[in-house]
Amino acid sequence: MSDLPKRVHIREEGPREGFQIEPGPISTEDKVRLINGLSETGIDHIQTVSFVNAKAVPGWADAEAVVAGMRKAPGVEYTALWFSNAGLQRALAFRDKLHVTGSLIVSASDTFSKINLNRTRAEHLEVLRKQVDKLRSHAVPVKRVGVMAAFGCNYSGDVSVAQAIEAADEAMALAASAGERIEDITLADSMGWCTPDRTEALVGAVREKWPDLHVILHLHDTRGMGVASAHAGLRLGVSSFDSTVAGLGGCPFAGIAGASGNIASEELVLLCHEMGIETGVDLDKLIEVARMAERLVGHPLPSTLLRAGGFRACRMIALRSEPQAA
Repeated sequence: MSDLPKRVHIREEGPREGFQIEPGPISTEDKVRLINGLSETGIDHIQTVSFVNAKAVPGWADAEAVVAGMRKAPGVEYTALWFSNAGLQRALAFRDKLHVTGSLIVSASDTFSKINLNRTRAEHLEVLRKQVDKLRSHAVPVKRVGVMAAFGCNYSGDVSVAQAIEAADEAMALAASAGERIEDITLADSMGWCTPDRTEALVGAVREKWPDLHVILHLHDTRGMGVASAHAGLRLGVSSFDSTVAGLGGCPFAGIAGASGNIASEELVLLCHEMGIETGVDLDKLIEVARMAERLVGHPLPSTLLRAGGFRACRMIALRSEPQAA
């Protein structure tokens, strides 16, 4: 257990990830309420919206209105997602509220790239090449590479470690050719193929090839392996995770209707705290925001803590019931 990190950084993606897939309609005001609630839990990184085509992702047709309406809390970094120059321009319009940085997002599965982005991986790399030029023209740094479908694909099956490394290497080479220095790499389980063994194998391979990169895990709980895989990552010393409050969300292009999305933020925080790892997050407050999220979407969400709660209340009851010394 000596590789355990002392502190884990929770990168909350509930609003963006959740409202892209909810059939809704979810009002702009309710989306803002969730973001503002998360801002008060101790989480210091929130991915708020997607600046994408509203025809493809109608849940984020109101992205501008949400960013305009949200309250910016001190010490919290707010980000957004985009895949095109048009999306970038929409994000840049809110530089006063959003932390705008560039990421090179590729897919380890060519099939998933076609379904999710409507282009092959090779075609997408050419789009990214132009996007890097655009980012540099706006003085937006490119610091992260992300690999979607890094653990497997519901359309093309297993994704090998070699395939994931190859996809990452293409993005790294593109960044280097543009004079950008990548600092972070996100390994994204877009469709729920993560297992502890797969997590250990891929994280190990990435660290062997790029020992200076900071690894971020984006794990989905589609097949119930999300938290177990996060535990494997923690034992390897991974200190940054994407997660979603209440387990909101899922990939709308994953090919499994109604499947669970990311691991629930509050379950990840509970796991870290029970392992003696700091997060800076108030778990009780986060659980309350998770319950709010469930009320907003109007149906049960996957997080087990919505019903069970954390351990704190039970421990307090146990302490109060202990016999007092004479």
